[in-house]
Amino acid sequence: MTEEGTAPPRPDIELAPAPAAEGGEGESARHGELTFIGTATVLLRFGGFTVLTDPNFLHSGEKADIGLGLRVRRLTEPAMQVRNLPPLDLLVLSHFHGDHFDRTAERDLPRDLPIVTEPHAGRILRRKGFERVVPLETWERQRFTRGERSCSVESLPGRHSPRLLGPVVPPVMGSLLEFADRGRTTLRVYVTGDTLYDERLGEIPARHPEIDLCVIHLGGTRLAGVLLTMDDAQGVRTLELVKPRVAVPVHFDDYAIFRSPLEKFLRRARDTGLSTRVRELRRGETWAFEAGNEEAA
Repeated sequence: MTEEGTAPPRPDIELAPAPAAEGGEGESARHGELTFIGTATVLLRFGGFTVLTDPNFLHSGEKADIGLGLRVRRLTEPAMQVRNLPPLDLLVLSHFHGDHFDRTAERDLPRDLPIVTEPHAGRILRRKGFERVVPLETWERQRFTRGERSCSVESLPGRHSPRLLGPVVPPVMGSLLEFADRGRTTLRVYVTGDTLYDERLGEIPARHPEIDLCVIHLGGTRLAGVLLTMDDAQGVRTLELVKPRVAVPVHFDDYAIFRSPLEKFLRRARDTGLSTRVRELRRGETWAFEAGNEEAA
């Protein structure tokens, strides 16, 4: 890291040309689609890149391993399985828990898929045979290129538990996905990861004051009464801090340990008068948008 806390640039990773059916560089540099699959799993297609986040493909009734010997039953059905996905350019993983990277993802995802994550999860994935893991420390960035377009992933601060539980709860990262065409930024997406509200989140708008879209992990996850992900109050407070143009809530009703209903967050967001527009998606729903188009947002 440099003295200013910014990591030196890593070498770019050049991606193979996209299949003709996927559009690649022929696609509009500003057209995007976001599909909510379930839990924190979203499929983002923008500017010729296809990105998957936090893959959780367990079926309703199956149990996810969340560490410390604990397993939790899934209550919902994901909107698709790995076999239904389009060809992926990369995967962004906030941390290693079974509701974010499950045994189905481990079995079915390609071993040569680039996976950007934090170092603890990176070590686990390498032991499981994934060949192109990109571990990032906070504020480190990796750029993926295809021709004159690029998608950069920057690791942002996150905290999954009160500090006293730090040794037993895995580290987590937020992610900033920045898309560019011929060197000009076209879209910035903040994926919060399973973080709590924390003072370090204030560094994000200081460094990145213009965020277009936030995929915000909610749910108010509680174990033994301890809050482990943002509830409605922390979620709204985070949006007030970061001020994205649009926010899409995820990670809110898939497991019984998610205790803060989405309706409470939506009501609080309305009552607070947020400047951010909240876009609610049902599992399986795809939102098509044009970057920079207020009507599409």
